[in-house]
Order: sequence, then C-alpha cells, then structure tokens
Amino acid sequence: MSEDTDAGTEAGTDDAGTDDPGTANAPVVAVVGRPNVGKSTLVNRILGRREAVVQDVPGVTRDRVAYDALWNGRRFTLVDTGGWEPDAQGLQAMVSQQAERAVATADLVLFVVDGRTGATDTDLRVARILRRGSVPVVLAVTKVDDERLEPDTAELWSLGLGEPFAVSGLHGRGSGDLLDAVLDTLPDAPPDADVEGGPRRVALIGRPNVGKSSLLNKLTGESRSVVDSVAGTTIDPVDSLVDLGGETWRFVDTAGLRRRVHQASGMEYYASLRTAAAIEAAEVAVVLLDAADKLSEQDQRVIAEVVDAGRALVLALNKWDLLDEDRREQLEREISRDLARVAWAPRVNISARTGRAVDRLAPALRTSLESWDRRIPTGRLNSWLSDVVAQTPPPPRGGKAPRVLFATQADTRPPRFVLFTTGFLEAGYRRFVERRLREDFDFTGTPIEISVRVREKRSK
Repeated sequence: MSEDTDAGTEAGTDDAGTDDPGTANAPVVAVVGRPNVGKSTLVNRILGRREAVVQDVPGVTRDRVAYDALWNGRRFTLVDTGGWEPDAQGLQAMVSQQAERAVATADLVLFVVDGRTGATDTDLRVARILRRGSVPVVLAVTKVDDERLEPDTAELWSLGLGEPFAVSGLHGRGSGDLLDAVLDTLPDAPPDADVEGGPRRVALIGRPNVGKSSLLNKLTGESRSVVDSVAGTTIDPVDSLVDLGGETWRFVDTAGLRRRVHQASGMEYYASLRTAAAIEAAEVAVVLLDAADKLSEQDQRVIAEVVDAGRALVLALNKWDLLDEDRREQLEREISRDLARVAWAPRVNISARTGRAVDRLAPALRTSLESWDRRIPTGRLNSWLSDVVAQTPPPPRGGKAPRVLFATQADTRPPRFVLFTTGFLEAGYRRFVERRLREDFDFTGTPIEISVRVREKRSK
C-alpha cells in the first residue's frame, strides 16, 4: 500500500482524533478489514488529508482511531482500525479485538477488501461475522486504480454484503459514490457547526513503553488502546473521553517519541508528526516517566517539546509501586539534576497497572491549566515590578545599568510578558524575574515567556 496524497478529494475534516465513537451525537462509521488492504489510505482519502499513519507494511494501525469527517454537509465519525483477523494470536489478537469493539459501537461498518487479491479466507470469515451482526455494512473494494480491475470486483457480490464499491484510496476513483452510499445508510447526522468549549484537551506523551496506553485504559475502564510489552505499540494518537475528578477530560494517547522528527523515518516519522500535532492541539500535556528506570535524554526531549510548544505541563511518575527506598532517593537526585528546567511542573506519583493515585491527576491538571490561563492586571504587575527592581536592580552592561520602565502581559496560554527597558537585560536577570513571578503569582504548571523591548532614545 502506497502512501496517500494530500490533494484530490471532496471530503473534509475537523480536528483529527476525536473522542470515543458516538461522541457529539455524530453517527459512527467503523472501517474494518484484514491487515494491509488499504484501510488507512482510504481513511485519508475520505478525510481529505494525511491523518492516519500509512506505510507499505501490514499492521501499522493497531488501535481504534477516530476522526471527525464531513461529506456533502453531513458530519460523521470515521473510526480507523487495525487489521481484523478472527483467529489471530498475541499482539494481533488484541488489535483484532479493537476492531471488533469498533464494530460493536458503530452505526455502519465499512468493510474493506483488497481488489487486487480478491476475497481471502480471512475476508470470508469476517464477512460471515458481519452478516450475523445487526450493523449495516457497505463493501469497499480498494486498490482499483483503473477500469481494467473493475470487472473483478463483481465477484465480491459472493460475500453476501451487497454491492461492492470499487475505489482507489490512492487516486480517489469511486470515493464519491462510496461516500454517497455510506450516507444513504447512516442515520441523520446533526448539521455541521463549529462547537465551542467542551472537555479540556490532555495529551498523554512520553518515550516508548512507559505505560501511556496502560494509563489510558485504566482511566477509561476499558481496553481503549492496545497494550504490549513491545515498545512502540501505539502509532496513531488515540482519543478518549475520561471522567476524572468529577470532570470530563479529552485524553489523547500518543506514540512514544524516540527521536526528533527529522531523525525518524517510515511510520515512526509520521507517528512523530501526529504526536507533535497532538501536543499542539492540546491545552495541557501529561508527560509520563518511568520511575523505575533512570531518567533519560529522551525524557528530557519529550518535556522540552511540551515547553517549547507553550503547553501546560504535569509530570506523572509511573510504576511507583515497583520502587524501593533506594530507588526513590536516587530518583529525587535525578529529578533535581535533570529536570531543574521544569521544577515548576506539578508531579504525581502513580501506577497505571494498579491505579495508584491516578485520581490525583485531576487536581494537578486543574492547577496547571489555571496557571496557563492566568492574567495579571497591568497596574498590579507594574506595582510588583517596581518593588522587585528596587530590591534587585538589573546588572550593568557596558558600564551602564539598564532601567526597567514598565511591563505588560501580552497574552495567556501560556502567559507572555513584555518588559520595556532602556537597555538589554541579561538572560540571568530575565530568569530572576520569571522566578519571582512564579513565587508571587503562583504560575505552577505552565511555561512563562518573557521578552524585552528596548526603548530607543528620541533624537533631539
């Protein structure tokens, strides 16, 4: 299966990666089929841009991944799934279970068959399961890139699922007819409209195999993400609505970040792009750290990506149930040394396996988000700044000390401050101002940006 292209479709999409299927009253279409038949390429074609990770190897998609889709003015939720093999074992069996759950919660199943190979024994077994179910099915025959292959699709009437629709996810052939058939079968969708507000968006990130998917499953109370001891099980971001601390949150489980985006390749490259996009779309990030393992450069790089994106931050130290007293003391030293840059971030010691202290995440999230949204009135800010500068004036530079004239808070999310001065302020003094801001106004859990604007002297 080749990678999809970005252009040439009539369908549209809202923010990718929605909550659990069925959210917001939009009808749900589950895209199922055996591995490597072109499901994710077809999903990208329907969405109108590359959202699902695509690579020419089977098994790239593993979890249920939901997207908001739009066709002819009607909204619906499109759920991409991993390869469905009824007799699979091991990791692939868990992937197949995710596909089965998607079918159970869908309003319609889009069953995808490879038009080049025709119906295999696996396709026949899946078709029998779908025929016994109560969910309506539309049959899509992919990889029909030109008219020469269309006659072969007629043989797939034998699956007993109705008319087979020949499509090319790569080129878009037949996708309009397919979507018309989908909408004809779906219940009425609510009219397309911009929805404001909603649950606060939380990105769940960390290096591979620190327990992100296990934590999401614990929070949701179901197997929402595939969990395996093999690092890198999650590829696409997986969204879920989570009731935590008396409030509903939208959690996004992301792929583990191994290296920087420009150093990754293949599906890891696209997974890194999705994770970066999930951070940008989030309001707060929970960075999961393996407390039983030494803090690594990867951990620091993940945290730096959140800070550089200007998102609120909570540090969750997972696998706390595995720590002895010696490891706890060693961990405190590592945090003091390696995470000094984010000493302002709240920390929660949890166990995704046992559920220990996961309820403490909600207060930490609220604290970080309140700081992220905080605005200081200009009058109060400048009164405070005058006292700080009087007590500790900026150091001289070039034999002359710059004066701090006044300040203003330019923005929130994250808080951004501008200092107007008569000269350049050293980085050390800007850090001092930031530290005092945190101490006096409680900016726990959010990065702060401070810039300096030097007022030029007026000519006589």
